[in-house]
Amino acid sequence: MASAATCTVTSSDTEPTEFILPDFFSNCPYPMRLNPHCDQVSRACAQWLASEGHLVEPDVTKYTTILRPGYFVSSCYPDADAFHLQVCADFLSWSWKLDDWLEIERSLDVNDAWGMRDCCISAYRDPVNFQTERPSGKMCKSYFSRCKETGGPGCTERFIHTMDIWFISAAKEAENRVKGHINDVESYIEFRRDLSGCKPCFAFIEFTCQIDLPDEVVSHPVIMALEEAANDFIAWSNDIFSYNIEQARNSTHNLVAVLIVKQGLDLQGAIDYCAQLCNISLQRFEETLDKDVAKYVEGLQNWITGTLQWSFKSARYFGKDAHIVKQNRIVKLVPKRPL
Repeated sequence: MASAATCTVTSSDTEPTEFILPDFFSNCPYPMRLNPHCDQVSRACAQWLASEGHLVEPDVTKYTTILRPGYFVSSCYPDADAFHLQVCADFLSWSWKLDDWLEIERSLDVNDAWGMRDCCISAYRDPVNFQTERPSGKMCKSYFSRCKETGGPGCTERFIHTMDIWFISAAKEAENRVKGHINDVESYIEFRRDLSGCKPCFAFIEFTCQIDLPDEVVSHPVIMALEEAANDFIAWSNDIFSYNIEQARNSTHNLVAVLIVKQGLDLQGAIDYCAQLCNISLQRFEETLDKDVAKYVEGLQNWITGTLQWSFKSARYFGKDAHIVKQNRIVKLVPKRPL
């Protein structure tokens, strides 16, 4: 049984200028692999973003060269064929653009978040016949029409359902930003599980493996516990990796920030506490026997290792010094934006 994380309140008279990352790579027991179609799919994804997303510079460079969606999905779905991997890469690059658009470009437009949800869910329900002028909806139609070509009915419905959960959570987060509301630790943990984006990505494990798990398997307590453990590890490690960017934006939607505000931890104490939660999540992750379920469980393992691998291959969190940060694990804080 996983041990409970311990919390030690510390204080400092000076503002921190850096923090030390946990040694995730030494603690993660699963192999790190890369899909052989990575380069091919990366090029195709860049072309898709230009044609379907109508991206221009600097967004073209940001969403291809810097964020590297092709590499991300190649790390998380290492056994997918090129067709299925392409769908995942297009979806992921779209989701990053959508996430930035909702969080940064129109952070105060709560109603638009709900409108985006209605548009995209309608596109998922009928990607061929649904008509919209929203670029985000058109991109949904593009990648999800391809998804439905081979995706099983259970897998497809799980993706739509979990994306709906994500949209609802994104709208609630926008409301929280408008109100200046900061969740307590327990409610943030529950909220983050829906907003991490992991749940629809886990549905794509079935899609890339070309399996369609029965509802009674997916809803089994063991599978749900495995998904939650993988989700927690990915979310908490991501909150650590993204903290530097988010603190510069004065964002408090991050477990590190929540721990600092709500539990009085200093920065390194909050980082270390998050690391404890990640280790507990790995301890909760256990094996299962069913053949198809074993593929799904391996897919969850690939997502644990894939997000770690990509976080230091892309420049999203640590810029051009990512390889140095991976080696010494020291993150220099960037200045906060003026309020």
